Amino acid sequence: MKPVDDARQENALNKEHEDSAYPTACQEPITVIPFNGTKASRGARAIASEVPVNLVYGGIPFAVMMTTPSDLEDFALGFSLTEGVIKHPHDIRGIRIEQDERGLRLAIDLVPDRLHEHLARKRALSGRTGCGLCGIDDLKSLPQARANEGNAPVIALPAIQSALLGLDRRQALNELTHAVHAAAWADLDGAIRFVREDVGRHNALDKLIGAACRAGTEPDSGFVIVTSRCSFELVEKVAAFGARTLVSISAPTSLALERARHLDITLIGIARRDSMTVFHGIDRISGAQPFGTQADI
Repeated sequence: MKPVDDARQENALNKEHEDSAYPTACQEPITVIPFNGTKASRGARAIASEVPVNLVYGGIPFAVMMTTPSDLEDFALGFSLTEGVIKHPHDIRGIRIEQDERGLRLAIDLVPDRLHEHLARKRALSGRTGCGLCGIDDLKSLPQARANEGNAPVIALPAIQSALLGLDRRQALNELTHAVHAAAWADLDGAIRFVREDVGRHNALDKLIGAACRAGTEPDSGFVIVTSRCSFELVEKVAAFGARTLVSISAPTSLALERARHLDITLIGIARRDSMTVFHGIDRISGAQPFGTQADI
């Protein structure tokens, strides 16, 4: 990926993503009933939008994902990269967003060689917001990203803490709906550069990776933060992008940790305001105090 000039990158990174042409939330009537015996109250609440989005390559449907209808071009690029449909953002010649009475369609135009290879390995995938493996019918089809060469970046502890605190203020849709996941990209100083939100944790990460690719972000120039549980698919997607550090608000699964070790990705979980847990790559975290006594947590 080629870096862009500083002025263009600063503009791309600092601005919030543009308002979607499709509503990301709607107001619905609700009734709140307290447990303490006081009176119920009626009102309205913002509900996060969930729309079926069909990803189509060369006119042939590939996957239907349940998605929040924002940043769809980022999603198309990030999904294509992390699913192995493309190897480089330049493999995509164009993206069209088309409306359908049942949802939305992302018509993705690939360069000829990539389209030919994609059609040779096409698989059916019925997407969901929770599971990242729907449609895989063989264990051999499990995602297996390649380990990236070189050393993972060293990140200062205050930078990670700063990014975690900054992310709280950048989740606009979740603040409104309390129903979506976020994925963020922070630079090595801890400044949040991108945030993408979606009802699907995989979708949020795909959108983030797509946004980073479109801005020419170098994968070793920062780290990824996710607000969801850390399953192995998220580790695979981070590796497919080329990043080497993943910070999760929740804990990793056993397979996520196994893959992080194999791919040599610094894996941090249970990241809170007051502490974080390093599951792999402690030697790449600078600024931590010397170890105290051993404790089982």
